[in-house]
Amino acid sequence: MSQKIPVGILGATGIVGQRFVQMLEHHPWFEVAWLAASDRSEGRAYGEAARWRLKTAIPERVAKMVVSPAKPEGAPKVIFAALDASIAAEMEPAFAQAGCAVVSNSSALRMAKDVPLVIPEVNAGHVKLIETQAWRKKSGGFVVTNPNCSAIGLVLALAPLDKQFGLETVMAVTMQAVSGAGYPGVASLDILGNVIPYIAKEEEKMEEETLKLLGKLNGAGIVPGSFAMSAQCNRVAVEDGHTESVSVRMKKKAKAEEIISAWNAYTAEPQKMRLPSAPAQPVVYLEADDRPQPRFDADRGAGMTTTVGRLRPCKVLDWKFTVLSHNTIRGAAGAALLNAELLKAQGYLG
Repeated sequence: MSQKIPVGILGATGIVGQRFVQMLEHHPWFEVAWLAASDRSEGRAYGEAARWRLKTAIPERVAKMVVSPAKPEGAPKVIFAALDASIAAEMEPAFAQAGCAVVSNSSALRMAKDVPLVIPEVNAGHVKLIETQAWRKKSGGFVVTNPNCSAIGLVLALAPLDKQFGLETVMAVTMQAVSGAGYPGVASLDILGNVIPYIAKEEEKMEEETLKLLGKLNGAGIVPGSFAMSAQCNRVAVEDGHTESVSVRMKKKAKAEEIISAWNAYTAEPQKMRLPSAPAQPVVYLEADDRPQPRFDADRGAGMTTTVGRLRPCKVLDWKFTVLSHNTIRGAAGAALLNAELLKAQGYLG
């Protein structure tokens, strides 16, 4: 092992776990040193245990690593968690209690009062909530989470508008890729030639998390954003990339060119710090009438950029537009990795 910080991955064999492996392969700060998954994978070489579903080859070094039991004993102090919520609710606190820094993609603890829900370009200051956690006070461990995959792209598009003009009402309708359901995901006979207008708990997550993300840190808690928020979520036959049709009413009136400029000029702490996974431009506006599209735009900024297009007046609210983000990169593994980079830059990872 090099002088990089050793990290572990909980839920390493799943799609998000595989994204972690892929994105960490050549990372300048972190190196995979430990992998854990379900009991059926324990003791097997990762290359045999993981049914690799990504387009790049599985890293040879990681493929030879033996999958460990999903227990804190023997695990490194920095853990990326890609667990189902029901498992994460028990396992993530156990690792934090053991002194680990848990950087989670799970929904289990996102809305906990003392757990930061973070998009580094939007609310990096919320990381300070770590200091209120009982785990932190007792063992030094803590949990930080990233948002739901559909909330991340939306909030990155909303943050520049909220900063400059203020938000009063937000309505979002999503068209979410099948990879958001993990592997094997949605049965082909259910999704091909079809749209499924229901994703369990997705609408609630989008609405609650958006308000927490755009809320204000107040001592030991977050005061949620005061704007009205409504989401409708649909699963569509797209491999990667969540598309959202959004309408907003803002407190301050703005012209189209002012809104577009707010998106294109938006930068924050990750860009100033030059964090390794941060895109140079977190939000990009495309002028073409028929963009963004998942096939052409989901991988923009190595999958970390949110793409916006089709800004036009809304006859019900003020403006409407289209948002696209990569759901398993910016919406999952990449979001957690950027959170870990922020934590390291702020001195939380040693």
